[in-house]
Amino acid sequence: MTDEAEHALDAATRALVRVAIRIARGDVAGLKEQMLGLKAAGVPVAWVDELLLQSTLNVGYALALQAFGVWREVNPTPETGEPLVHADWSEWAARGADVCGHVYGRTYHKLLLNLRGLHPALEALVLVDAYGKLIGRPGLDLKRRELCTLAEIAVLEAPRQLHAHLRGALNTGASPEEVDEVLDLLEEEVDRRHAESVWELWADVRGRNITRPDGN
Repeated sequence: MTDEAEHALDAATRALVRVAIRIARGDVAGLKEQMLGLKAAGVPVAWVDELLLQSTLNVGYALALQAFGVWREVNPTPETGEPLVHADWSEWAARGADVCGHVYGRTYHKLLLNLRGLHPALEALVLVDAYGKLIGRPGLDLKRRELCTLAEIAVLEAPRQLHAHLRGALNTGASPEEVDEVLDLLEEEVDRRHAESVWELWADVRGRNITRPDGN
């Protein structure tokens, strides 16, 4: 049996990351196997529900709803969690700006300028809908959310977004060794060319020595 001391990630986070990868791959059989395993291991149900909700942002509704269907076979009763009430729009806007600022660190304002340049509606969609409504929800801490986001984005062919979320993992408190382990888990699920491109991007991020907003 592998000693937990050999891992940078705790067992619950490793299980979540494995589920995130299977969600992004659309691997229904593998996803069910992983979900049964994490439930047996006692991973909080709320963590899984929150991962699936935020997956609508990262991989789209089709794959996220498919994953929800598998999860309901394993765990029929959903957690209530925080309600989505539109009267909370202003709170979502403030929370979204705060959470997004933590994820993007010193590149946050550049992100806002880029979003505005792409389309005027994107800034509100990202800050309010993505980070305010979903990523900023209680139920799962921001570091684990970002590690799972990183895992899902790494499955996709989206290098600019992957670069941002490699930095985001560090900005939200993950160690380089924890990111290494997420990519080790990814490498088990994708082809060699894909894995090499992800590792190259991570080497670039580490080589730039980008630090978190607190300077650590």
